[in-house]
Amino acid sequence: MDYQDILNEINEEIKPYLKLGKVASYIPELASVPYEKFGIALHTVDGKTYLAGDANEKFSIQSISKLFTLTLAKQLIGEQLWARVGREPSGNPFNSLVQLEYESGIPRNPFINAGALVITDVLISNFEKPKDKILDLLRLLSGNEKIDFDLDVAKSEKETGYLNKALANFLKSFNNLENEPEEVLDVYFNQCSIAMSCSDLANSVIFLANDGKSHNFDEEITTEKQTKYINSILLTCGTYDSVGDFAYRVGLPGKSGVGGGIVAVMPDKFSICVWSPGLNESGNSLAGTKALELFTTMTGISVF
Repeated sequence: MDYQDILNEINEEIKPYLKLGKVASYIPELASVPYEKFGIALHTVDGKTYLAGDANEKFSIQSISKLFTLTLAKQLIGEQLWARVGREPSGNPFNSLVQLEYESGIPRNPFINAGALVITDVLISNFEKPKDKILDLLRLLSGNEKIDFDLDVAKSEKETGYLNKALANFLKSFNNLENEPEEVLDVYFNQCSIAMSCSDLANSVIFLANDGKSHNFDEEITTEKQTKYINSILLTCGTYDSVGDFAYRVGLPGKSGVGGGIVAVMPDKFSICVWSPGLNESGNSLAGTKALELFTTMTGISVF
């Protein structure tokens, strides 16, 4: 199969969709990202990389970071994690206060904002410098030592992230944060601000398609069992409250972010990342979702 030809074709076919979504203007630093940007990168389990469009341009990974903090938390405390956060689709917006109150401070899954704050709290409790640990993991997985926080985006989120602040204080009131909300929010806003390219991210998630092993070093990132569990949560919870539509159209475990990126994996075959900043109503990249749908349709490859 000629993956490069397929990516090139998608890069052309996707152009009419690029201006149909809306950028995440509630984060001021993301409001000015040009609509016409589009990148796609594919990394195969045998170590080959294919790129098209703006695949080497960095963008704010936002909630895609939750995949990597979950990986670190699983490494640290394993199954104990599920005493503090669930594994079910939310069926509500990713920043819902109502659901968190109704369910007594136990977030529905680790990929909605409340769940991700609990995961961040786990890292703070176990690492002296959690922000450094997150960067270390991403630099290692991507093979790019220049991966870093975008401090302007982090500052923008800190200044306007009132709902996340409310979620953190709710969690603390239910005794589901061990650390102070301000400290958890600081790490959380920084992890969401991390700037990476499609190429970086496709390299970074290949371990989920490769039984927990990265191509950049020999050590196992996750066990085969942990890899299966993380992929299952990606499939059922990774794209906010539209996981059913994403599974129907794309058919791959994936994780999105309001910066316009989406990563997805096909076990034993490849990892893929798309980026287009215009979002649909659920907060997923509109053109990015369409591009992944085109890819699985053209290749005939999905988990179903």
